[in-house]
Amino acid sequence: GVAGFVRVHNTTINKEAHDTIFKMASMNFSSGKQFVKPPQRGIFPLDHDAECKPKMQKYLECLKGEKQQHNKCRELSKDYLQCRMDNELMAKENLDEMGFSEDTRITEAREYDKSKEKEGYVAGKHIKGKLTGWLW
Repeated sequence: GVAGFVRVHNTTINKEAHDTIFKMASMNFSSGKQFVKPPQRGIFPLDHDAECKPKMQKYLECLKGEKQQHNKCRELSKDYLQCRMDNELMAKENLDEMGFSEDTRITEAREYDKSKEKEGYVAGKHIKGKLTGWLW
């Protein structure tokens, strides 16, 4: 064959690639204990064991019943996030710092009536000239 290449199952590959593949195939991944760490902030693994599913369902039912006004379902949202943290489905965080402190409580909210859109307003249409930026 050609210098630096190896023939494997009727395919010629680089000898270095062959050696790397061989080493990986012969490694024993089962030895030693695996340590599970909670996920990083912003990463939400699936709840495969449905440990927090009842809390999630209560929260979603509340949102549906309250016309998606999340402020009315705040405590259920907090319970759901706490469940995820307790079951290591997300990194432990201070819930007050995640918007659940008393000073961030929404006491009065009203639904936006889309009056501008009903009158024909389209976002961004008022911008004149050539647009510059990372999207254009």
